[in-house]
Amino acid sequence: MNVIISNEQRNILSGLDIDIIKSISGEYEANEIVDMFKNFFYNKMVLDVTAIKNYHEIRSFQTIAMGLDVEKIVFFLPEGSDVCTSSFLSKLVSMGIYNFTTNVDGIKYLLEHPNTYKQVAHIQQLNEVSTVVTEKVENGSKIIGIRNVTEHAGATTFIYILKRELRAHFGDTIIAIEINKSDFQYFGDKNMVSITADQLKGALTRYAGASVILVDLNDMQDDSFCSDVLYLLEPSTIKLNKLMRRNHNIFSKLQQKKIVLNKSLLTNKDITDFEYEAQTKVFYNMPPLDERQKNPVVDDFLSRLGILASNKKESKKESGKIFGLFRR
Repeated sequence: MNVIISNEQRNILSGLDIDIIKSISGEYEANEIVDMFKNFFYNKMVLDVTAIKNYHEIRSFQTIAMGLDVEKIVFFLPEGSDVCTSSFLSKLVSMGIYNFTTNVDGIKYLLEHPNTYKQVAHIQQLNEVSTVVTEKVENGSKIIGIRNVTEHAGATTFIYILKRELRAHFGDTIIAIEINKSDFQYFGDKNMVSITADQLKGALTRYAGASVILVDLNDMQDDSFCSDVLYLLEPSTIKLNKLMRRNHNIFSKLQQKKIVLNKSLLTNKDITDFEYEAQTKVFYNMPPLDERQKNPVVDDFLSRLGILASNKKESKKESGKIFGLFRR
């Protein structure tokens, strides 16, 4: 028989079809939960972490882990909260908490197939990557992630152009990495490398001396190792309509993100309309670029990112053009 402790997520847990010997709802100190169940016999416990006072603090989980058998507990985490970050989850894994999920299907699965360390080891590895990156950023390096939002928005070629422009300023200290694909090989550039997700930590360590690392994220969901992330949209009607049909809430998720309109023929007025309809801001309006030529607009873009020193004279000249930087 099983125990359920719920609070803010009790409505979701009400649909959980399992045998229950005891169910309580409310908010409790971690040591109160330990005292209630340390001598109570049960098969498994489903613990809605919002039932733990100060559940955002790792010490609350430490109290649970020290007082109860965490191998018998499935921790139900509120999706999108700060306890779902790779850093926080890594700390849970370090204290022996391996069974956590954000949905009911995950609870059902973990009740029958509890995780071992092997299943969650990658979470610690991702956090180690983040630690490596934090140290690099503090030392002046930048890791810029680029993600296609619309289909084939041009991240691969965009990275190649950025790298070439940066090389003119920083020499061979610029590295480009693509994850889980091998398109970079066609550029024939030794400083553009293709890796798998599990090779990321080693790659970031290997290129620790780079001034800037540009990362084509592809299907890599965790981008916490980046110091900045750019979201590329090709603003053609068909691409935007496909995007909206696939995910009609996409622009609410992109609020406060750095949106770059790539291969864009939009005017400043068009962008104003776009921002109004999408209820979000555009970081930069990038025109179609010739990958074989130097593109002054790219230097302007890189100065906006804070990688190059701003050239105010050039920015003023470009601002009156249809393809100038949007919003100065």
